[in-house]
Amino acid sequence: MKYTEEHEWLRNDDDVVVVGITDHASEQLGDVVFVELPEVGTQVAKGDEIVVIESVKAASDILAPVDGEIVEVNEALVDDPAKVNSDPLGEAWFFKMKISDPSQMDDYMDEDAYKEFIG
Repeated sequence: MKYTEEHEWLRNDDDVVVVGITDHASEQLGDVVFVELPEVGTQVAKGDEIVVIESVKAASDILAPVDGEIVEVNEALVDDPAKVNSDPLGEAWFFKMKISDPSQMDDYMDEDAYKEFIG
């Protein structure tokens, strides 16, 4: 897995990348009450705002970590946004995307570097 400074995790799954948020981000958000996901087929560029998360504390955006196409979204989060709090590294992934440039993954931290980053 790779990690962004925005507290997203990325996991290669065959030819797609699965994206979610870390335990740290989930804890900082508090109880998640709403998730808005992108549409399948959407072309995104690195840095585009593509997911909206609302919690009892704040609203937050998930940015596209790489260039590519959204190929699947986790509809279960729309019905049960609390999964983001209960299982952020597992069942609460947000979307899967086909990457245009796999070398963009090299820009992100491994687990040890991320743990050091969050202190």
